[in-house]
Amino acid sequence: MLRAPQPVRSFLETIPLKQIERIRLTEEAVNLADQYIAGKVVGQTSRADCQHIAMATTAKADVLVSWNFKHIVNLDKIRGYNGINYQLGYNMI
Repeated sequence: MLRAPQPVRSFLETIPLKQIERIRLTEEAVNLADQYIAGKVVGQTSRADCQHIAMATTAKADVLVSWNFKHIVNLDKIRGYNGINYQLGYNMI
């Protein structure tokens, strides 16, 4: 959130803290992120983005909200992440 545009940060500040769930990077999420890279959904330099998606996937989030249109909010990439999720028995985001 630190590098988010000011309008995004301002909006997030309006969400009640009791509605926010923080999750941690687990070994399971690290392994899933590695599978996204191995599956060539994105390259090695996008590891942090992969971990973000893997964390949401392993936490069984229904939706992942992001302003990253290059590697996260990108239809081709979403299909790639969901394809890996499907192959490995995870829900799709």
